[in-house]
Amino acid sequence: MLYVGLVAGVVAGNVSAHAAGMDAFRVYVATLVLIGPAVAGARLLHVVLHFRIYWQSPGRIWKQSEGGYGMYGGLPLVLLLSAPLLAVLRLPFGAFWDVGIITILTGMIFARIGCLLNGCCAGRASSSWLSVYLPNHLGVWERRIPSQCLESGLAAALLVFGVVLRRRIPFPGALFLLCAAGYASGRLVLESLREPEPGAAKFNIYHGISVAIIFLSVATLAVRWPK
Repeated sequence: MLYVGLVAGVVAGNVSAHAAGMDAFRVYVATLVLIGPAVAGARLLHVVLHFRIYWQSPGRIWKQSEGGYGMYGGLPLVLLLSAPLLAVLRLPFGAFWDVGIITILTGMIFARIGCLLNGCCAGRASSSWLSVYLPNHLGVWERRIPSQCLESGLAAALLVFGVVLRRRIPFPGALFLLCAAGYASGRLVLESLREPEPGAAKFNIYHGISVAIIFLSVATLAVRWPK
């Protein structure tokens, strides 16, 4: 499902680049180049957060049969690497990431379905009307909050928002910032609905990253928004 998400995201990004009047081939090249660092950064964040496990078995770090990705780990890495890459390809930074967020959100819809099928990112056990009989990554079945479905739905809603408003944004990069703030706000809530790891604090690293993204996105929007 991660692969399906990547392919669907690249296709959606290509369509969005054409619609925005950008050089779609250069956008396509930049997207393909950045996929590798994005996936690597997501994997490394997961490894860092589970350092004790991988310190004892370093061979498992890049083992393809194991799951474990933290999407937030890929975002700052590709943002930094994209600056020189986009300069070489002569693509505007803000406009590229307005297209890039369409790619990311499309990919996330499918990736979270993969999480649901694999049991990772499972929701808390619950008896509420919203709960569904689902497994976690250990194969333990319970009625749970379907957090993966909710996050996939969040990505889909933001994708529709982005497609509808892409021609009304006040400056290049605003769509990326709005969607990033929207996702981080939703993730801040959804993170608390996930099944906690043993001994984990209520406010974890993903909560902290979400707060940072909201703050940086809103601050940048406030500074750049036309007066």
